Amino acid sequence: MASAPSKLYADDVSLLVVLLDTNPFFWSASSLPFSKFISHVISFLNSVLLLNQLNQIVVIATGYSCCDYVYDSSSSANRSSGTGKMSALSIDLLEKLEEFVGRDEKLLKKELEGSTASSLLSGSLSMALCYIQRVFRSGPLHPHPRILCLHGSQDGPEQYVAIMNAIFSAQRSMVPIDSCFIGAQNSAFLQQASYITGGVYLKPQLLEGTFQYLSTVFATDLHSRGFLQLPKSVGVDFRASCFCHKKTIDMGYICSVCLSIFCKHHKKCSTCGSVFGQAQSEAASEPSKKRKTGDA
Repeated sequence: MASAPSKLYADDVSLLVVLLDTNPFFWSASSLPFSKFISHVISFLNSVLLLNQLNQIVVIATGYSCCDYVYDSSSSANRSSGTGKMSALSIDLLEKLEEFVGRDEKLLKKELEGSTASSLLSGSLSMALCYIQRVFRSGPLHPHPRILCLHGSQDGPEQYVAIMNAIFSAQRSMVPIDSCFIGAQNSAFLQQASYITGGVYLKPQLLEGTFQYLSTVFATDLHSRGFLQLPKSVGVDFRASCFCHKKTIDMGYICSVCLSIFCKHHKKCSTCGSVFGQAQSEAASEPSKKRKTGDA
């Protein structure tokens, strides 16, 4: 289905959808406590809302087993004045976040064995894009949408297909995906997401200064970015995951019919069911060219 035509507010009005990584496996080993990270994020979200009274913010928590909306600034329930010490955003976000983390931990105990300690990034990306499409269709005017991934967990190769589908959907809808990755190693998925959609990928060197990184790089609206020198990715990891074992590979075999990728030669494609004959097999299962990290 073709995307709905975009009719926008003024150039500096933003709809920011934040994907917040709450994976307990990552935060239990992180040098930055989760509570301190949340305080940085809340300060950043408040600053975005202060930049323009029409700005909107949606926060989606990305857990190990599930993901859910935890804050929506356009909701009438979130327009209370708050208390003298805490803003309405802080109160609402922290309450919903606590409920979500508890729910995710219950599901975590059932799915722990034999799984990678990655967050459900594919699910939260899909939810963000669904919300944005609803906004596109809600009326003649809407703000400029963008997605910001605040992520730290390692990539889950089993989510490769779903994440790539979400990335190409965002590209088609002209929705940039920004990434602030706070893990030990770079995320190939988020590098590709930001590169393909025209977003910004940043890996902060000093986690204690997370708020400064967020406010200087990701607070600006899309129109203002044209006047700024924002960080550019030095190298992007374009390696794919095989469809058979869900592992990241440097070289593989490609089905000439559906372009599925396999780490070993198969007589039949498990995705589309095509049977490879001897001559077809040699053509369809040629090893893909080896791509090094940073090759476009």
